Amino acid sequence: MSQAKVPAWVNIALIPILNILLAFLVSGLVILAIGENPIEAAGYLIYGALGYNEGIGYTLYYATNLIFTGLAVSVAFKGGLFNIGGEGQAYIGGLGVGLICLSLDHTMPFYVIAPLAVIGAAAFGAAWGYIPAYLQARRGSHIVITTIMFNFIASSLMVYLIVNWLKEDGRMAPNSRTFEESAWLPYLHEVFSPLGIDIGDSPLNLAFIWALLCCVFVWGLIWHTRWGYQLRTLGTNPTAARYAGIDTAKVTIWAMLISGGLAGFVGLNEIMGVNHNLLLNFTAGYGFAGIAVALMGRNHPIGIILAAILFGALYQGGAELAFEIPTITPEIVVVIQGLVILFSGALEHMFKDRIEGFFIRRAVA
Repeated sequence: MSQAKVPAWVNIALIPILNILLAFLVSGLVILAIGENPIEAAGYLIYGALGYNEGIGYTLYYATNLIFTGLAVSVAFKGGLFNIGGEGQAYIGGLGVGLICLSLDHTMPFYVIAPLAVIGAAAFGAAWGYIPAYLQARRGSHIVITTIMFNFIASSLMVYLIVNWLKEDGRMAPNSRTFEESAWLPYLHEVFSPLGIDIGDSPLNLAFIWALLCCVFVWGLIWHTRWGYQLRTLGTNPTAARYAGIDTAKVTIWAMLISGGLAGFVGLNEIMGVNHNLLLNFTAGYGFAGIAVALMGRNHPIGIILAAILFGALYQGGAELAFEIPTITPEIVVVIQGLVILFSGALEHMFKDRIEGFFIRRAVA
């Protein structure tokens, strides 16, 4: 169906909002089926996520990781690459952050460690994305298969390194030692407290500000640079890109390097910002959730921020909901999250043709 007479806001805002509303409607039926009041449950969920300062802080803390992984998926997708290796790239990016902090926290101040940790996260995440990119660009291996495999390789590698080399002596827990405070990212409530601004005590830290800066960087890179034009051309029509003289293999590799580096920044939030040590399974599925965030956000930084906040609200509000109504278990909350993903991703086009047809007929009339 022609898009010429369909207003841009229909695809950018109206259709995603309708899909989300339908997902929550079906979620309400699920809650009703287990004998609970959907309106009451929705009230607890919204209040837990957005009703008080600490809840908002937790929502934005979860959203920070999803912004990083959503941007990672978006950059690759603009070049026609379906990078589902964000989980592994985030894991290895966290390794880079942990090694920098463990090496320098006794000798260097924060203003030296922080930029090196940013570089370490990006470099390790990009390096983990490079091999699948090379295999795709130079050997024809499919990026989906290789990135899936590298997620499992990253998990096994982290277990080996932490258990055998980085675990703190005298402890059974597979964690490194706790970093010195010079290697901690400041919490935002500590930053704003001297200014008389109370945002609640939560894990929200400076990584959130860095995530917003990354959104600006991605926006400028993709839509306002020559390389970004080449990337979008490759994603739209690889044959035309090659005919135009674009080195598609080089663009592919650089897209995955940037994508992997963005995913690696999850380590800043989790390792340097919250846990303050290197540990197993800190990624907690954020790499996979980033795929849904990118799809819901239409692969645009602004949309990704909004989608990440929505999923962060589901994480935080879902925890509050499970606490207040014990019959709604964490598994039911996961079902609600899955329904949002389902209707925003797999069933995205359920109403698309009808809504677009309505606006086309209205324009013609």
